[in-house]
Amino acid sequence: MDIVIVEDEIRIREGIVKLLSKLNGDYKVVGEASDGKTGLELCQTRKPNLVITDIRMPQMDGLEMLVNLYDSGSNCKAIVLSAYSEFEYARKAMKLGVTEYLLKPISLLDFSKAIDNVSIQMAEDLRKKPKQVGTLEQIFRDIMIGDMMPDDDTVSYLAERYSIKVDQKFFLVCAYLGNAFEEKVNSGHKFLKQAFSGYKEIKYVLLDSAFHKAIYMVVYDYEDGHDLERWIQSQLLKQITEDIVVGSEEIQGLELLKTGMRELYPFMDWNISFDEGILISYPKITNVATTVCIYSNLHESQMKTAVFSMNQEKIEKAIADFHEFFNDGKVYKPQEIKECYVRFLWAFLEVGKEAGCKTKCEIQRQAILEKIMNAKTRSELRDICHDVVGYFEFADEEKMSTHLLVRKAEGFIHEYYSQGITLDEIASRLNITPEYLGTQFHKETGMTYSTYMKNYRMAKAKELLVSTSLKLYEIADKVGYQDPKYFSKVFKETTGQLPAQYRRSMK
Repeated sequence: MDIVIVEDEIRIREGIVKLLSKLNGDYKVVGEASDGKTGLELCQTRKPNLVITDIRMPQMDGLEMLVNLYDSGSNCKAIVLSAYSEFEYARKAMKLGVTEYLLKPISLLDFSKAIDNVSIQMAEDLRKKPKQVGTLEQIFRDIMIGDMMPDDDTVSYLAERYSIKVDQKFFLVCAYLGNAFEEKVNSGHKFLKQAFSGYKEIKYVLLDSAFHKAIYMVVYDYEDGHDLERWIQSQLLKQITEDIVVGSEEIQGLELLKTGMRELYPFMDWNISFDEGILISYPKITNVATTVCIYSNLHESQMKTAVFSMNQEKIEKAIADFHEFFNDGKVYKPQEIKECYVRFLWAFLEVGKEAGCKTKCEIQRQAILEKIMNAKTRSELRDICHDVVGYFEFADEEKMSTHLLVRKAEGFIHEYYSQGITLDEIASRLNITPEYLGTQFHKETGMTYSTYMKNYRMAKAKELLVSTSLKLYEIADKVGYQDPKYFSKVFKETTGQLPAQYRRSMK
């Protein structure tokens, strides 16, 4: 993808260039300009696939530049950036056929989605079109997923062949298949055809979108949209046994099909807020009354305690209890539920790091964030949690040592650390010399007995600081330090923070 950037703020220009290189190595910036006039000349000479432009710039603004560019015959895609949220700018941009309209400051997630959308549309444009006007499926695909606006020939063809008028009503159905799209898309087509054969006689077109992981049904000949919607809710959804989300919207006018698809799709995540088997009907869904979503800190405390104990079963139980919180019969906004998952998993990652859990791979937080925000079902959120838990190795420390004597010594430490059990006392119980035990202990664990004891005490102290409200002197006593001041000194030497500071940072 060849890209021209037209932006009068140099820092934003440079930031976009760096961001594009990180998103995809095949994205090539072939020109940069600080005003619309220079940008127009660049686009006419370099002929990019995409132009990213600001609106307000010296000499010529971004919209005027695009008007001149499209009048000259260019068919490049365009992403418009603006610090102004007035509807007039958005309306003008969309009227020009602009692919995306983003408000400053631009979020990484929105920008990434916009670029992905451009890539999908470019791929669709390259599809080999049928001769003459094309098939009905091709026409609807070009209107909804591509950038085609129906011309006179297309309008006449639709009217004569299918009795479709440009200003009539269309009923749009979206069946979201999620991550199983590739394997379920064919069976999904068959299911929808079979299911709708049980409804009154209607005419429709089925389109699949890999970008949206969904199948779209455009019904263009039907009697009553409300009746069709009721049938989907009462009959169709009962036949769905898999994790599929269904949404619908009635649209007035052929040209607004693409707008309708863009309006409906973001609201498909409302499935997260309800029990299974609910039709996401737009715009009715926008009027749903909700409760503020704030989960109890007890869930984080339970999770933190489980992580510090390195107990896989307890960790899974804490995650399951967190999932169950959102099944309390209340309706929460899906965005707020997702934000709760972000907060909970971020806390999980921090505690895992603090507990010294080994990671199996590099943790990509941005990728996790995008998966959560793009999720449309609760099962997708559960899968994300499962994947995040899988980043860590939660092995019991007793299983990390291979030498029987050392495992026994570790067992004594874990049981009597608060009483200050010594190497000599453990060696005496094992009927070996302290020198031999100390040598084997260092060989197996990589640290001396005293260092291991200190680290284990500090790990237990961290667990108590995070998961309880015990006073500092109580925690010091529980981990084997009679002097709270000395305990604080050792804790700071080990962690770089005083106990109180650590507790605040983890809360």
